[in-house]
Amino acid sequence: MGKRVSIVGATGYTGGELLRYLVRHPEVTVARVTSETFSGAPIHDIHKFLKGRLGLVCEKLNVNALAADSDLVFVCLPHGAAARTVASLLKKNTRVIDLSADFRLKDAAVYKRWYGAHPLTPLLKESVFGLPERYRDEIRNAPLVANPGCYATATILAGLPLMAGKLLARGPIIVDAKSGVSGAGKKVESRYLFCEANESIQAYALRGHRHQPEIEQEWSNAAGRDLTGSHPLTLVPHLTPMTRGILATLYAPLAKKISVEDLRDRFVQYYAREPFVTVLGAFESPETKAVSHTNHCQIGVALDSSGRQAIVISALDNLVKGASGQAIQNMNLMLGFDETKGLL
Repeated sequence: MGKRVSIVGATGYTGGELLRYLVRHPEVTVARVTSETFSGAPIHDIHKFLKGRLGLVCEKLNVNALAADSDLVFVCLPHGAAARTVASLLKKNTRVIDLSADFRLKDAAVYKRWYGAHPLTPLLKESVFGLPERYRDEIRNAPLVANPGCYATATILAGLPLMAGKLLARGPIIVDAKSGVSGAGKKVESRYLFCEANESIQAYALRGHRHQPEIEQEWSNAAGRDLTGSHPLTLVPHLTPMTRGILATLYAPLAKKISVEDLRDRFVQYYAREPFVTVLGAFESPETKAVSHTNHCQIGVALDSSGRQAIVISALDNLVKGASGQAIQNMNLMLGFDETKGLL
């Protein structure tokens, strides 16, 4: 018998992308979809690709109804708004994948710095960071999985082999990251309008991006020590004139001079058993178009001319591996399915 899943906040980009994959998933049925703004509207009126495929009507949030009818609930609400809904579902013994930032960070003080005071700090320790490449076994049994951010996923994956392999010299790490406009969600702001974003590129969040503490947290966990002092991170995101995709380029100082083949081998070995991470050839750059509409992350490895500076490039679809596809990958683990089920 298949499992039943529901989505809270189903009308945004992440909710729509979840539905794109869930309606063709062979093991699950979508039970309920909620939206405060579009309550009473058929979901296929919001996400047109669902016409003839899903006839559910958007409901207002009702935790009791969701818990009674769902084996697992995806929560796609803004940070701050998600936490109490998640807590209410957990009290009903309903498993949750939260796509907001509310449970990604383990330190309440760090969360407060970037997002404001956390409403439910005890749950920070109970959540599992939803990166299967690091926490696959923990995710399987978790009641609450915190789906990582899109920039965070691309950047963490680019850096994990360096951190875990203790390959770095003391010094700053710089990440230059570029994302499609969908990364901002369905905001009505002038810079996201077609006429403003088209044929233009701009940096933003120059005081610091909210995905940075996720990256620092997970790189430190991989290294087994706090890296924020010895390897300060500078993350500069850019808005690019495309709908979806992230390309992140990481620059990091190496402890000793090695060949690019050796560096690449470290990455190949680290990701050898990962179904959704592909390491390209030496000096081969990933492309966002190559991973568009898939749950795959491509990683390219290079060195600068000195042989002491690693250049690692990652590409993924910000709506899939950077959000909803990774959430379904986590769902598969939590519900006992093959990890790749229903994903491209």
